[in-house]
Amino acid sequence: MKAIRTTGTARDTDRELTRTDRLLAALGGLVAAYVSLAVADLLASRVRPEAGPVLAIGDAVVDRTPAPLKDWAIRTFGEADKAVLQLGILVLLALLALAIGLLALRHRLLGTVAVGAFGLLGALAAVTRPDSDSALDAVPSLVGAALGAVLLYVLTGLLTAPPKAGATRPDRRRFLIVAASTGLAATGAAALGRAVGSPAEEDAVASRAAVRLPRPASPAPAVPAGAQLRVPGISPFITPNRDFYRVDTALVVPKIDADRWRLRLHGDGVRRDLTLTLPELMARRTVERDITLACVSNEVGGPYVGNARWLGVPLAELLREAGVRPPSEGGPADQLVARSVDGMTIGTPVEEIMDGRDALLAFGMNGEPLPFTHGFPVRMIVPGLYGYVSACKWIESIELTTFDAYDAYWVPRGWAAQAPVKTQARIDTPRPFGRPAAGTVMVAGVAWAQHRGIRRVEVRVDEGPWQDARLAAEDSRDTWRQWTYPWTAEPGRHTLTVRATDGTGATQPERRTATMPDGAQGWHSVVVTVEGA
Repeated sequence: MKAIRTTGTARDTDRELTRTDRLLAALGGLVAAYVSLAVADLLASRVRPEAGPVLAIGDAVVDRTPAPLKDWAIRTFGEADKAVLQLGILVLLALLALAIGLLALRHRLLGTVAVGAFGLLGALAAVTRPDSDSALDAVPSLVGAALGAVLLYVLTGLLTAPPKAGATRPDRRRFLIVAASTGLAATGAAALGRAVGSPAEEDAVASRAAVRLPRPASPAPAVPAGAQLRVPGISPFITPNRDFYRVDTALVVPKIDADRWRLRLHGDGVRRDLTLTLPELMARRTVERDITLACVSNEVGGPYVGNARWLGVPLAELLREAGVRPPSEGGPADQLVARSVDGMTIGTPVEEIMDGRDALLAFGMNGEPLPFTHGFPVRMIVPGLYGYVSACKWIESIELTTFDAYDAYWVPRGWAAQAPVKTQARIDTPRPFGRPAAGTVMVAGVAWAQHRGIRRVEVRVDEGPWQDARLAAEDSRDTWRQWTYPWTAEPGRHTLTVRATDGTGATQPERRTATMPDGAQGWHSVVVTVEGA
């Protein structure tokens, strides 16, 4: 037997550690970590949801993730990429918690300190977020870690305490009672926090419900009768809000109180800084336009494109009132940097904003106030440019500067500073690896080249000749167009390919390229197997 000696940092026992001891110690570390996160989550619901350690650390990871890895995550997991990231963080924390529990079995105080260190890491991540404006953001992580450290110290003490007289092992029953009861209490606390919600979020939801959209001074023209084709499986001309794609770096959707929201306009060439409230912005001349948005991370044939009816104020008018002139008129600024409440920065060419296109500060989407997921209370919309250089959501400031003086968020990460939307056509139906019956099969989809328009769509079967598809009526050159091609399908395996020609007469190239640095291009193809009659 080993000699009995206990210190504050190390433990020498009078018995050999069993596998059960180690399992319980690892469980103790896991329970302590769970309690720590649950308490922090409860407190974050009263401070700010973004102050929670998982979200704060997750955002720090997102900011430091290489751009190719981010692009891979979007392609692989789609809009579930954020949930996958948070799950990965939780799995990593669980593994570390198991290791800390084992460490505490031998070095009780050192294991306790390790829990506190992770709390400090979460607090640091929370207060260094771009949208953090208060030291209170550190409180959830610090308090949660403190309670977790105390719990681990207590649980480890129950395992390492000398057995009672007449006993041959520690009081494992008491260990399990303490672990289970604190775990259940933490679960209840976390559930209560989620049920009650954040006061700030409640105010934001109430403020959105109170918004009454103004009648547009310049309403959107009615969608032509022939713009929506009646073909099963084709994307609807207007994408419902619930189905509109979402690609951003926010692990939790910002919920902003519209009554407190302000937009600041400042920078080079601005005669005087402006600060606008939402009512002041909505009181200006409003316009309504149908505009298709596309994400630069959209692969050939991908889903990250949608068309909606937007309501807002012309951004160019606001800039001119502030004294801004485009570079072609001698203005000193060639880049507009839009900043989101979560710290995201998006750089847009001033020339394109002010060249006559319908660049908007939008607050309405498909007849309702912007959904929180799409930028409430206000976002930018600039037709013809990919979203990462034009479509800032949750916008709170606009700064006029130059591309030489400032790189927006995505540029240091390998993406191009300027990125016009590339001409694309997509086959919506039949689906890849579909098995349509022989006979007439309607091949259909959408094509887009925002601010240039679509002039022609062609379809090819296998290596046969290109055939003109029928184009739906054009709403505007800023929206996508549906198309159809009736194919006389014969049994067997076939490859269907589509290509589009934009309003300038340029046909999209065949060779596929990656999404980085300025958007994918290439022909979209699907393989189907036609079954015999």
